Amino acid sequence: MDELELESKEKKVSENDDEGDLAVAKPDYASEISAIIRSNDSPKNIMNRLWDYHGSDIADVLGTLGVQERKKFYRVCDTDLLADVFEHSDETEAGQYLAEMDVRRASSVIANLDTDTAVNILREVDKAQRGLIIEGLPQEIRQEIRLIASYDEDEIGSRMTTNCIIIKNTMTIKQAMTELIRQAEHNDNISTLFVEDEGGEYCGAIDLKDLITARSTDPLEEVIATSFPYLYASELISDCIEKLKDYSETIVPVLDENNRMLGVITSQNIIEAVDDELGEDYARLAGLTAEEDLNEPLHQSMKKRLPWLLVLLGLGLIVSSVVGVFEKVVEQLTLIMAFQSLILDRAGNVGTQSLAVTIRVLMDETLTFRQKIKLVVKEIRVGLSNGLLLGVLSFILIGLYIMIFKQKELLFSFAVSGCIGISLLLAMLISSAVGTLIPLFFKKIKIDPAVASGPLITTINDLVAVVSYYGISWLLLLNVMHLA
Repeated sequence: MDELELESKEKKVSENDDEGDLAVAKPDYASEISAIIRSNDSPKNIMNRLWDYHGSDIADVLGTLGVQERKKFYRVCDTDLLADVFEHSDETEAGQYLAEMDVRRASSVIANLDTDTAVNILREVDKAQRGLIIEGLPQEIRQEIRLIASYDEDEIGSRMTTNCIIIKNTMTIKQAMTELIRQAEHNDNISTLFVEDEGGEYCGAIDLKDLITARSTDPLEEVIATSFPYLYASELISDCIEKLKDYSETIVPVLDENNRMLGVITSQNIIEAVDDELGEDYARLAGLTAEEDLNEPLHQSMKKRLPWLLVLLGLGLIVSSVVGVFEKVVEQLTLIMAFQSLILDRAGNVGTQSLAVTIRVLMDETLTFRQKIKLVVKEIRVGLSNGLLLGVLSFILIGLYIMIFKQKELLFSFAVSGCIGISLLLAMLISSAVGTLIPLFFKKIKIDPAVASGPLITTINDLVAVVSYYGISWLLLLNVMHLA
């Protein structure tokens, strides 16, 4: 052992003695990568040092660098490293980086990316420059990119990649192994091989382990799984998520309408598709037309939010108008205004909860009419039970509060709290039904049930709560008990 190694080990022992059981601090990769790129080392040395880091870590650093520093990075790195970094970059940012490069360099990077990633990044590039980059690509890659770009963003075909191994069903085991080795040079998704016939029609899949362990004299048909799941390129992503989750495959073939294999969708594609779909649903539940990001311009954020806000403004005016109808109730029993928010909040919360449960259940495309009825009944029962419990608690607690702190008579105090309890029960019951029936209705008429957004349900339930609360107050407190 030389002196340097001995000194290093002694230092580590010393650190362990000083720190005891404290965890070792996580390396600051961002600072290290930035320092390497900004250093005056030779291009080759910079590239070799950067290869020691994960593409995701380098991608995180690129956005913090200046334009000139990024251009230096593009020049010193080979296309393999750049492609690895682009695979882990945000598509919008990657499009910006691509626009900063020389066109020939940009074409080389795109040629090294998975086809679906390349298409998504190219969508973020100016149309004129995009055309130049595509023209610089090999003919085969150009055709693959145009194929994927031909599908809408909500279709499975827009998420697929051609990075896969495809063999013929007429091959022997030995020929299949040879073909695997040949194609593996350009494709890294080799855990599953896909089989097609001479006409290009999809036949099934072979697990790599089964191919390796098969004897050379065995017929290929014995290792082909003909029941392997598949998707059609024109299918909607939202319709396929449950199917993909059920099969739990890391890679699934994608076919055209003639059952010919176009490509595959990988586990990474699946995760991204699920994340985007859930993000869209979350945005709609919040009353937005699409997700927002941190760097989005002001006018785009306003454009996404304003349509729903205008609709909700109209509904809010209706709610306010209904309150105006009960103006005499408010004038004669000003105390009940203090508890209006209690009714409105509970109704809105219950409706949003039922909406969330219903949308989650409706992701199952096999749901029967009987199961939908069961869902409605269950949500109504939940709303009724919770409303009954909270109504009784409100009757007791609010009655005591009015009597003790507001110095009101026993009859008046519990008459008001009883009105609140009944309104709460009725509002929560109706809100549960509304939060369940509206998404079911949208699903029936072929509209995404997530369109029944949280703000819409909440506003409708506000209307229900206001009518229930002031209507019962007018009827019970003023006309029956004459407490004004």
